[in-house]
Amino acid sequence: MEEVTEGVRKIDFHHPYTPYDVQEQFMNAVYQVLQKGDGQVGILESPTGTGKSLSLICAALTWLRNHKRAKFESSVAEAAEEFKDEPDWIVNQMLKRKREEILKQWEAREARLKKIRAKEKQMEERGAKRRKLEDGPVRKSDKSADDDDQWLLDGGQDGDASQGQDNPSGYSKETRQLMEKLGLGALQPKDEEEGIGDGEVKIYYTSRTHSQLTQFISELRRPSFPSSLPDSLVDGSHGTESEGVKHLPLSSRQRLCINPSVSRLGSLPAINDRCTELQQPKSKDRCQFVPNADNLSLTHQFRDNALATLPDIEDLFELGKKLQVCPYYASRTAVPGAEIITLPYPLLLQKTARDALGIKLEGNVVIIDEAHNIMDAVANSYASEVSLGELKRARQMLGVYVKKFGKKLKGENRVMVAQVARVVDGLREWLESALELKSDQGIVDPNVLLRSKGIDQINMYKLIQYIQDSKLAYKIEGYVAQAESQGTDDHASTLRSTPVLHTLLSFLVSLNNLSSEGRIFYHKAPQNEIKLSYLLLSPTHAFSSIASSARAVILAGGTMSPFEDYTAHLFPSLPSSKITTLSCGHVIPSSNLCVWTLASLGPKSVEFEFSFQKRGDKTMIRELGLAILNICAAVPDGVVVFFPSYGYLDEVVAAWGEASTTQPKSQLQSQSLWDRLQAKKAVFRETKGGSSDEVLEQYSHAILGGGGGDTKTDSKSRTNGALLLSVVGGKMSEGINFSDRLGRCVVVVGLPYPNMQSADWKARLEYIESTTLSRLAGDNNSSTANPNPNLNPTPAQKNEAKQAARAFYENACMRAVNQSIGRAIRHRADYAAIVLVDRRFGSERVRRKLPGWIRGGLVPDGELGGLGLLMGKLGAFFRARREGVGENGL
Repeated sequence: MEEVTEGVRKIDFHHPYTPYDVQEQFMNAVYQVLQKGDGQVGILESPTGTGKSLSLICAALTWLRNHKRAKFESSVAEAAEEFKDEPDWIVNQMLKRKREEILKQWEAREARLKKIRAKEKQMEERGAKRRKLEDGPVRKSDKSADDDDQWLLDGGQDGDASQGQDNPSGYSKETRQLMEKLGLGALQPKDEEEGIGDGEVKIYYTSRTHSQLTQFISELRRPSFPSSLPDSLVDGSHGTESEGVKHLPLSSRQRLCINPSVSRLGSLPAINDRCTELQQPKSKDRCQFVPNADNLSLTHQFRDNALATLPDIEDLFELGKKLQVCPYYASRTAVPGAEIITLPYPLLLQKTARDALGIKLEGNVVIIDEAHNIMDAVANSYASEVSLGELKRARQMLGVYVKKFGKKLKGENRVMVAQVARVVDGLREWLESALELKSDQGIVDPNVLLRSKGIDQINMYKLIQYIQDSKLAYKIEGYVAQAESQGTDDHASTLRSTPVLHTLLSFLVSLNNLSSEGRIFYHKAPQNEIKLSYLLLSPTHAFSSIASSARAVILAGGTMSPFEDYTAHLFPSLPSSKITTLSCGHVIPSSNLCVWTLASLGPKSVEFEFSFQKRGDKTMIRELGLAILNICAAVPDGVVVFFPSYGYLDEVVAAWGEASTTQPKSQLQSQSLWDRLQAKKAVFRETKGGSSDEVLEQYSHAILGGGGGDTKTDSKSRTNGALLLSVVGGKMSEGINFSDRLGRCVVVVGLPYPNMQSADWKARLEYIESTTLSRLAGDNNSSTANPNPNLNPTPAQKNEAKQAARAFYENACMRAVNQSIGRAIRHRADYAAIVLVDRRFGSERVRRKLPGWIRGGLVPDGELGGLGLLMGKLGAFFRARREGVGENGL
C-alpha cells in the first residue's frame, strides 16, 4: 500500500480543513482505486470520528473532476487525430469549434444553475427555503373512495404487462411512451442522449439508513471543487473558478410521493400499486403530478433546481410540492447531469430496483458506506417470510372480496383468484402440519411444500405476473380495509397494518426464484404461530451484478475488520491484484486509549469464559458483577456494558438482584450486587423491543445533568455518572454516539457467537463448507451447494473447507463486537477505556480480528493480570486525562 499510494500523495484533495495523516492515507487509497478502475475494489476501514465521510467525498470528487478534465482533453485530441491528414488551418478551425462547443454547453449549464443558487440564497435569507410539510393542492377531488368498482379487477391484460420482463420499471405503457418523448431516465434511447453530463462517470453512494444519507449530504456541502474544464479549453476566466457539485438523492415513492390519496396508504407495496394504477389509461383519477407535456417546463425547472442546490430527500419532496410535479419521476431528468447520486441500500443492492430507477452501474463508481453489514444487507434485500396468521388473514380477505365481486369477475380473473386461494390454502396446510413437528425450526424442502393442495400444478410464474399486473394485492387489501373501516375515519390504518397479500407475493417471488444460495426455513413462535422464511445463504451471486459492472467499488466503514469475509464471499473470483485493503489508525493520540483483556479477577478466581456452555455459572456471574462494580468506582461519568444477548442480560440482572448467601452478613455484604451498582451509579438497561431513545435520554441526563449539559465538560457532575447495560447487535450497538462523558468506558462481556445449532446457521455453514470444497477440488460449478459427487477431495482440502466455515462464523461474531466497541471515542480529543471480559480475547486468533487501532491500544499481557492490575491501570489512565484537561480542552 505504501508503494502504491506514494504516486498520488501530492494531490490536492480540496479538503475544507487541514487533513490528518490518516485522512490523507484514506483519501490516497480511494483515489488510487478509482484511478485504476477496471473493476477495482477497495475495502477501507477508518474509525468513527476520523472524518471518513468527508474524506470519501474529497477523494472521490477530486478524482471525478480530474477524470472529467482528462476526458475533455482526450476528446479534443481524438478529434484532432481524425483530421490529422487535413491542412493545419482546417484542424485548427475544427479544434477551435470543438472547444467552443464544450465551453458553451458548460457555461450555459453553470449559468443556469448559478442563477438558481442565487435565488435559493435570497429565499434562505428571507427564511422561506424550508417550509413546514403540508399537503399540496389537489386539482381533482378523490371521489372514487366511495365507489366499490375501483377495487374490481380489470377484465384482462393488454399484453403490455407493466411489470413484465421487458419492462422492469413498473411504469404503465402510456407513461413509458410519454417519458420516452420527454427523455426521462433510462427510457430514452441512447442515440438521443446528448449534452454535457450525459454518459459521464457517476458516483453512486449508498448507506444503510436515511439519516446517514442526510448526514452525508450535509458533509457534501462543506468542500468546494475546481471546474471540470481543463485549462486548455478556457482563456483562464473559468479554470480557477469552483464548480458546484451536482448531487441527486433517489428514494422510493414512500418518501417522495406528493399525491395525498396515494401517500396516505402507508405501506410501500400499496403505494407502488396505486401509483402505477393511476397512470393506466382506464383510470378514473389520473395522477396530475406525473410529468407530461403540460408540465414539461416545470419538470425541467425541477431538474435544474435539484442539480443546483445539493438537496436531501426532504428538499426534493418540498421542491416537488412547490412545483406541483412528481419528485419520484421528475428526478429521473436530473440523473444524466448528476455527478454523485445518493440512495439507500435496497435501491442499489437489488437489480430489479436499479432497473426501475434507471440506474446503470456500467463504468460508474459505487461507494458503499457503513459496509460492515453489507453481506447481511444483501441477504435482507432478497429475504421474505409469511406466517400462518398472515395466511389465515389472506384467506379471509379473499373470501370477503369474492363475496362482493365474485359474480363480476371475468374468466381469467376468476381462475387466477381461485389459484391464489389454492396457494394460500396449500401453504397454510403445510404450516399447520409443521406445528406438530418436534423441532422449533428447520429447513423446508420446497418440493414437499409445493405438493400441498397441488400447488406444484400451478404455473407460479404466470400467477405472480398476474398478481403484479392486475394489482390484485392492492385491490383486495384496499377493498377489505374500506369495508372494515366504513363508519370510522381511520381508512388507512387497517390497510397499513395488514399488507398480507403483498407479503405473500414477496414470498411467492422468492419461492419461484430459488437459487442454490437460498433456503426456505420454518420457525415456530409463541401463541401457536409459525412462519416460512426465505434466506439467502451467501451474497456472492446477488452482489456479482454490482461487482462485475462498476468501474470501481469502495466498501468503507468504521469497523470493517475482519476483512476476509468480503473478499471470500463478495468477490471470490477477483484476483488479489484488484483488491486494496486499508485499516487506518485513529486520530487520537495513543495516550487517549486504554484496552484491557480481563480473563479473571485473580489467580484463585473463576476464569471468565462466557461460552454458551459455561455462562450460566453463578460464581462467574457474581464475579462479573464485582468487576463491573469496581470499574464503575474507577471510571468517571458513563460506563456502557455490552452483553451477548438479551436473554443473558436478563439472566445476569436476575442473579445480581439476589442477596449474597456465601458471605458474612455485614450491612454492605447483605446488599445485592444490583443494589451496590445502583448506589455507585444510576443504572439503565436496554430491553428487547423497548424504546432505546427513552433509555438513552435518561442515561444522558444522569451523566450530564439537567438541560443536557455539555459533553465536552469534565467538571464535577451532580451525579456519579451512569451505567448502561446493552446488547451486542442491539439498538445501542449501531449508530449511537457515546462520545466524551457518555462513554468513558466500554465493557464487552463474552463473544456473541451466533447459535450454531439454529437451522439457518447450520445451513449457512454447510453451504460455505461445500462450496469451498468444490472450489478447492477443482469443480467448475463450485458456486452451487451440491458438489460434484465424482470429486475426490483430499483430507487437507476437507480441513481447509471446514476452516473457511469456521472463519465465517467467527467473523460474524467479531464484526458485532467491533461495532459495539466503536461506539466510544468519536473525535480527536475524546478518550476512553475498553475492557474485554473473557479469556478468549487473549488468544491471537481473536485479537487479529480486532480493528488495528484497538490492537494498538491493548495493554500487553493484560489478560495475565487480574482485577487489581486493571484498577491500577484505569486509575492512572483517568488521572492522566484529568491532569491533561487544560491541554485538550476536555
